[in-house]
Amino acid sequence: MKVLVVGANGQIGKHLVSFIQEHDSLEAKAMIRKQDQVSFFENLGAETAVVDLEDDIETIAKAAEGVDAAVFTAGSGPSTGKDKTILIDLDGAVKTIEAAKAAGVKRFIMISSFDTRREAIQSANSSFAPYVAAKHYADEWLKRTDLDYTIIHPGMLTNDQGTGQVSAAVEVERGEIPREDVASVIVASLENNQTIGKEFQVVGGTTSIKEAIDSI
Repeated sequence: MKVLVVGANGQIGKHLVSFIQEHDSLEAKAMIRKQDQVSFFENLGAETAVVDLEDDIETIAKAAEGVDAAVFTAGSGPSTGKDKTILIDLDGAVKTIEAAKAAGVKRFIMISSFDTRREAIQSANSSFAPYVAAKHYADEWLKRTDLDYTIIHPGMLTNDQGTGQVSAAVEVERGEIPREDVASVIVASLENNQTIGKEFQVVGGTTSIKEAIDSI
């Protein structure tokens, strides 16, 4: 299975491309924003596509040609304003979904926020609410398609070394999770078609990632 990793130069994305390239039956195509990011992924043996999420759907669709699955791991980041949150976390996600459809890519995994329900938007503080709203509507757009989607809602992300153990369910207690483990959860979801049409929250826990994903 060839997997387009959107936002490959992000911290989750880099782990994910590395894990995919080490996998016996997966290969990565890294979608990145800058030419100077190419060498990192070429050194992993991954194909690259230099595309900005502010480009049009047709440009993103070209990057998605010839792949079997797409994973959206991109984000505008904490230091950008509300405008970039809309352009990347919402519009960028929607354009990627539409690009996948245009390119005939059926499998789609979305990395979302921990809680994107309407109540979470209303209860979020003024600086965080635009991000939650963007993720909410991107998730809703994906769920209204006929793509074989999985939506993953990770807890608070850390740069700790992955443990390989998580707690995953439709709803779990808030907690932290290493980005490395989120990448492993994505790989496990790609391997398991039982995750199609489902969304779940995931935080650090005591269950192996494979077992946790198998139970979703």
